[in-house]
Amino acid sequence: MTETPGEDVPDIDADRHTREWAVARDEASWSLADAFDAPGTYLEGNSLGPISDHAEAAVGDLLAEWRDLAVEGWSDSDWFEWGERLGSRVAPMVGAREDEVVCANSTTVNLHTLVGTFLREADGSKVLVNELDFPSDHYAVRAQLRERGLDPDDGLVQVESRDGRTIRAADVETALDAHPEVGVVVMPSVLYRSGQLLDIAAITEAAHAHDALVGFDCAHSVGVVPHEFADVDVDFAVWCGYKYLNGGPGAVAGLYVNRRHHGTTPSLTGWWGHEKETQFEMNERFTPADSAGAWQIGTPPLLSMAPLRGVLDLFDEHDLTVADLRERSLALTDYCIDLADERLPECDVATPRAPDERGGHVALEHPEAYRIGEALNARNVVVDVRPPDVVRLCPAPTHVGFADVFDAVEAFRAVLDGEEYEQFDSPDGGVT
Repeated sequence: MTETPGEDVPDIDADRHTREWAVARDEASWSLADAFDAPGTYLEGNSLGPISDHAEAAVGDLLAEWRDLAVEGWSDSDWFEWGERLGSRVAPMVGAREDEVVCANSTTVNLHTLVGTFLREADGSKVLVNELDFPSDHYAVRAQLRERGLDPDDGLVQVESRDGRTIRAADVETALDAHPEVGVVVMPSVLYRSGQLLDIAAITEAAHAHDALVGFDCAHSVGVVPHEFADVDVDFAVWCGYKYLNGGPGAVAGLYVNRRHHGTTPSLTGWWGHEKETQFEMNERFTPADSAGAWQIGTPPLLSMAPLRGVLDLFDEHDLTVADLRERSLALTDYCIDLADERLPECDVATPRAPDERGGHVALEHPEAYRIGEALNARNVVVDVRPPDVVRLCPAPTHVGFADVFDAVEAFRAVLDGEEYEQFDSPDGGVT
């Protein structure tokens, strides 16, 4: 499926800053909005994707199997292989071979086990991160350093940002030059505040040139940005299933492990990572599966996997690829930035404008971000805020249209013009 404009698509030179243009563009473009049920003008799919009819139906199907089969579902249905089966379906989205991806655990649990595994395998004892990371990633890395008797204040090396918004691959390489004891590099694919898409290929090449292993937290990119993990030779990656994959709250996460690392014993082992052929022999010693499946730990949470299965079915029904999602996402974020430039001069666009440096959301900076976010939500325009000054607008390509983006920016303009944010308290209970 591709976005093929028809006769009714507005001329590219026409005034894009009108709702008529946005509506006409929606009428000429594909959308899965009818399959989703989102509250209001929903621009928070980068935090939690909305429910779809396919996700809901998949949960119902699983409940029916549970009712009919009970424990026999593990033998008479395909429950036993759900993690691997879902992983093989997500693999094309991240440019991986089928046995390199499994859907399992949570994002942070996956980061714990993979960082722990590769710290043990690495030549160096330090981990390189960056100062703009999502904090949970640092919590996990610090914990894994402590588990190895290392001082996390010494073992955690941070790449500094030049502008407080972005991280440059050149600065990652400079940090590697300055710290030859780094054994593992952990970076996000997309920065959660600004929406910058990092150069995964360049960072991977730099890490390997310094004999370090490299992994990425792709929570803000899987399902909206294509990746080529195998071709680029990334060592490992993790992501969640509840953002752009629309797998529901607490959805199962995913992980990638490069095939050349298969057979390695994970740092966190559990019976579901055991080789499948002998898993139920209950052997005393752990034998890792010769695939990414080795990094599964406990029994898979099928009720948290079913919605993801349903969404993948929805994508398949429409022959929808991650390249299609990326094309539409870039068009929507470009439109959002264009409208912000024209209608919201009080805001700074913190998201890179170059398409190859942009993820799936747009970050607008304003000193009253928190209260603006509250005012927008009161208008049923659902956005989120990241302190101290970022309002994030996410036009997720599955269910958001160009008219939705126009309406959200117009609501933002009305909140500023009417100073509607003044009726809301700041986070500390006062006003700003």
